[in-house]
Amino acid sequence: MSRDAVSVPTIVDDFVAPLCSDVVSILYQDDDILLINKPSGLLSLSGKNPLNLDSVHYRLLQGQDGVSPAFAQAKLPHRLDFGTSGIMVVGLHADAAQHLNKQFQAGSIQKHYLAMLEGWLSDDQGQITAAIAKDKNLFPRVKICQSSGKASVSEYNVLQRLEQPQRSLVRFTPLTGRTHQLRIHSLAVGHPILGCDLYSSEQSEQLAERLLLHASDLYFQHPRTGERMHGRCPCPF
Repeated sequence: MSRDAVSVPTIVDDFVAPLCSDVVSILYQDDDILLINKPSGLLSLSGKNPLNLDSVHYRLLQGQDGVSPAFAQAKLPHRLDFGTSGIMVVGLHADAAQHLNKQFQAGSIQKHYLAMLEGWLSDDQGQITAAIAKDKNLFPRVKICQSSGKASVSEYNVLQRLEQPQRSLVRFTPLTGRTHQLRIHSLAVGHPILGCDLYSSEQSEQLAERLLLHASDLYFQHPRTGERMHGRCPCPF
């Protein structure tokens, strides 16, 4: 696989999220959980900066301009990065959230993501196993570090190879849940995700207006009934 030059971005600590006009849509609802579609460009949780109040959690607690009701006890057992879109499961009360948290901690929840990568991967499927560590000098970035990093595994399947420019549509199945795992793993094999501002080649960030990473599928156990659930969220790219 080819390895393109890596650009090192300037990290700004006082990040202020731009206004996100896209709504958080509800894919499924019952008395215990929601499955929602998070838009790209929206925080999962409100930031410390008061200018970053808007988030998935804030909108669920407050209601969303008449689009959806308020869910006063809503809790997020997992989150998606600011630029990532797609499916999230929400606990509507403490017991449901605790049950879902235990599933995430046990690794029994399976997740699929779709991503558009720069260039063509040479293999149709495979695993990326590079260990990941925090990059203390470039917060919030992480880095590949075999000596001090945590074991990290991402499985991938190439769904489509596109031209002009060359791109690969990939389905990722992360077997671990490290911060920025899919983004840094994609860069590590020389095919960064288009639109990514932290892990990019000389041109990959400019090839898309947003991060082309989408949480498409979620498999988990319903916290009350024990039923095996499969949530799916259509991909916007």
